[in-house]
Amino acid sequence: MGELFEFLTSHEQFRRARLPALYSDFRALQSLNPDGFAANVEAWKKGLASALQEGCVPASGDLLVLRVDESLMHALETREWGRPLALGAVLRDAAGKKEMMPLKSFMAAQESIYQRSWSSTPWQAVSWGLRQFGLMDKYGDNDRVSAEELVVLSNVETATSEVLRRMVNHTSRVDMIYSKQMFYRDYGDVLTNKRHISQRDLEVLLTYISRDKGLADYDGQTIKFKSHSDAQPPKITHEDSSIASLKNLMFDIEKQLETLAARIDNLSSTARDAVSRKNRVSAIAALRSKRLAESQLAKQSTVLGQLEEVYSKISEAADQVELMRIMEGSTGVLKALHKEIGGVERVDDVLAQLGEQMAQVDEVGNVITEMNRGVVDESEVDDELEALELEDRDKKNKAERLSNERKEEEEAAETKRRLGALETAVEPHANQSKQTTPEKSTEGQVEESSKLLQQLSL
Repeated sequence: MGELFEFLTSHEQFRRARLPALYSDFRALQSLNPDGFAANVEAWKKGLASALQEGCVPASGDLLVLRVDESLMHALETREWGRPLALGAVLRDAAGKKEMMPLKSFMAAQESIYQRSWSSTPWQAVSWGLRQFGLMDKYGDNDRVSAEELVVLSNVETATSEVLRRMVNHTSRVDMIYSKQMFYRDYGDVLTNKRHISQRDLEVLLTYISRDKGLADYDGQTIKFKSHSDAQPPKITHEDSSIASLKNLMFDIEKQLETLAARIDNLSSTARDAVSRKNRVSAIAALRSKRLAESQLAKQSTVLGQLEEVYSKISEAADQVELMRIMEGSTGVLKALHKEIGGVERVDDVLAQLGEQMAQVDEVGNVITEMNRGVVDESEVDDELEALELEDRDKKNKAERLSNERKEEEEAAETKRRLGALETAVEPHANQSKQTTPEKSTEGQVEESSKLLQQLSL
């Protein structure tokens, strides 16, 4: 078990409990358990694509092209489960869904792979190679006479997205032009920081970007990306190739300057060391070499400065060309709009007609208002208003009368209740007075009754 198997088993889809199912011949599940079949196939496709992207596939320097050969089968083989018996079904499913494509068919395509049906022909090409490794029809130790190389499109799409993300701040048209060497230098690590894509990966990626996505024009040496204002990528011109060569030359000189600076530092150290050892000859030789390197450094720095100035002027001119192109297009748009408007005279006519129509609307409204005024009899309106006011007063008087009657009834009931309470309270006192003081005068009884009445009132 090597790096590839360890990488796969580090993912949830290849946890140990699933390995027996993934390594078995699960092709029968396609009819018996379609969901289980699809889950196993998806696990293998994602696992192989991720392993390839991380550079974990053995004997392969590619990150976009999967090589199906004996080394791959050996890397997947285990003592406990052997080799994956349904890997052929996995690759066939990937080819049928346009997720993998034979490298030769991919590079030979004349139009976008998204615009033509290639699900049958590529699979015929793939199936022959798979039979050589016992991945189709039978699973024995067949002779391994050939290898099949498949472009993993999910990895290509991931690399393309990363390239576009890095280019988001490039606004100048000159910045959108690359030589093949420069593109590889700037975007070779689009998939992983551990390693760069191979030269074959680079060719696949540039072909996909230009032919299948329509994001750039590519002639084998120069890449020219389209800007946000371009509907289609502009064709590469001789000037574009010259700009790419200029950028390459500037980069090479920068590298030379770094090398010369390091050489000068090294020669300075050598001269000091020779002086400390009293070796005059070595010190003089080191200083002479240092002077030559410094002279060359100065010349190269001057050349680089001149090239940078030229590049700046080219960039400025390219931006001016783009500006003029946009202004020219805007002028055409304005002309078309003015033509559609018809000039100042037509605007005056339209405004005059609009004023006339609005005046007619006002006139018709006034006529209708006058007609309505003649139909209504104002005396009838006044009589109806007076009747409504009289009705309203009658309602208010009736309500007030009913309220007063209810109030009088409530007061009478309250008086009656108090008199009843008074009689009830006076009777016990009268009986007591007769028993204790029969000689008490009538005036005393009246006075006592008055006091009781006052208490009840309180």
